[in-house]
Order: sequence, then C-alpha cells, then structure tokens
Amino acid sequence: MIIVLKPEATPQEVEHIVRKLESLGLRAHISRGVERTIIGAIGDETILRALPLETIPGVEKVLPVLKPYKLVSREFKPENSLVKAGNVVIGGNCITVMAGPCAVENQEMLMMTAEAVKRAGAHILRGGAFKPRTNPYSFQGLGEEGLKLLALAREKTGLPVVTEVRDTRQVDLVSHYADILQIGTRSMANFDLLREVGKSRKPVVLKRGMMSTIKEFLMSAEYIVSEGNENVILCERGIRTFEDATRNTLDLSAVPVVKQESHLPVIVDPCHATGKWRLVIPMARAAIAAGADGLLIEVHPFPEDALSDGDQSLLPSKFDRLMEEVRLIAQAVGRTL
Repeated sequence: MIIVLKPEATPQEVEHIVRKLESLGLRAHISRGVERTIIGAIGDETILRALPLETIPGVEKVLPVLKPYKLVSREFKPENSLVKAGNVVIGGNCITVMAGPCAVENQEMLMMTAEAVKRAGAHILRGGAFKPRTNPYSFQGLGEEGLKLLALAREKTGLPVVTEVRDTRQVDLVSHYADILQIGTRSMANFDLLREVGKSRKPVVLKRGMMSTIKEFLMSAEYIVSEGNENVILCERGIRTFEDATRNTLDLSAVPVVKQESHLPVIVDPCHATGKWRLVIPMARAAIAAGADGLLIEVHPFPEDALSDGDQSLLPSKFDRLMEEVRLIAQAVGRTL
C-alpha cells in the first residue's frame, strides 16, 4: 500500500502516520521525492483495507501496489533513483563505467589496470577479492589482502571500488574496504545475504541470477530495499539458455523491461554475458542503446595470464576503444559518458 502525502504535510504528520502503521504491525518505508513524500506500508495489506487512512492529517490519497515487489516498483516511486558511490552518481544522464580485472591477483597488475581504466575514463574500479568459482580447485581470490590492494588502488587513482561479497560473515569486512558491494549471480537468491547488505546501507550491485526471471530479479532487490537500503544497482549479466556459442545469453530486452518496472538504475555486464572479448564492445554499444545506465567491464593487461576469465577480458587498448565507441552511442541517445 502506498500512502501519498500532501505537499504541505508536516514532519509531525509523517511521524504520526509511521507510528500508526507500526502499531498495526506494519513497516513504514518513507521515500521523499522532488514533489511528493510517499510512505510505503509493508506487510499484510488486509489490515489497512478497513481503515480510513485518507482521513489522517497530511494524507492525500492511498493506493494499492499491485506488483509483488513493492518498494522497487515504479508504482511506489515514479522517478528514477540515483545511487551515489564516492563522487560518482549512477542512474543519472551520465553513463557510468565500472572496469577492472575479474580478480585481484597482485599489486602490480591491479595498479597497472586501475591506472589504465582511469586514463580511459572509467568511473569505478572493479575487482574480485573473494571469487566464487564452479571448480573448487580454481583460484578463489586473495581475500582480505585483495581488499587492501583495492583500497590502495582507490587511494592512488581516486576511483571508488566495487567488489563481490559472498557470505553474510563477509559483509562487515568487505564494507570496511569497498565503496560498493556486489552480489553475484550465484548469490541472487541468498536471501540472508541480501538482508545483510540491506542493513549495511552500502551501495549494492545486484547481478541477475543466471536462471532467474525478471520478476525474481526484482524480488531479490526488494529484499535489500526492504531492510532500508535504497542504494541498489541492478545488473543484467546474461542468462542460461540452450545456446552454446556464448557463455550466456545477454538478455538486453531486460534493460527496458526493468526500467519500465522499477526506478532502480540498471547496468549491463557484457563480459560474463558473452564470455568472449571480441563480443564485449558490440554488446556494450547495444546495452547503452537499449537504455542501460552503465557498464561493468573486465580489463586485464595480460589476459593470457589471467587467473580467471581471461577469455572475456579486454586489453587496456581495447578498453580505450570501447570507451570511444560507447561515448558515440551515449551521445546518439542524448546521454553523456
């Protein structure tokens, strides 16, 4: 249920409504927009149906939310949300590019990559310290040492850092070092982890599960936002289909669908979607043309020696080209890079 307040509603009236909802066993989620303040009543809506809520001072109207995902829906918040990480804003008119190695391997490689992507115009440095791998014998990441190297790279370049968190026990540790927490495709349905990052208030990149519907994707985002963390960035990274010419199938139709359904910013990861570096630039162009708010790109100075995902990582020179071509697409659709 959405409670739309009058423009002149006072803080005292807002507080009264919140207390009223909480007394009924519901949770109140306040969203302050440009023109209106909205309160989302989260819980069993049947409790509210018999109550004359529109008679409460400060209330303009009460509307039901028909979607199963409430707080992330356009019904709850019609205008686009903006997520801020450091001095970078994701979701505005400017396309945001997050770039860096799949995994933090050592200081020399990370610094070389961070400096290269910064020169090319990337806004955020990505890199994995904890790597979820299908093969238990594959490189699993450097752990906290990798986090320390990412923090050092941020200090040297000024780029905010995004890195994956895999477990509820890691949230505090990763939050200490990173500017943005990433929830990987394998963790999209780890609801305990979603609740925990929701409590952290840190910006979150939520990747779509490899076999998840858009509805399930948005419901996972709802878990995070329902804990009070509105700083969620949705990431389309390809889904599993019967096609084996690419690592996954990049569902670019998900970009306009999600942006129609939700106010949260949407970025695209063409590297994990295709699994082949030659396909990354074409799909990055297509993602921006489809309306994506940003890109998540893997870059490595020596892909042939990469400890993970070398096949889908761009050389710094290729990343320079990606930025040039994406800039042209952004201009064509009325946006900037």
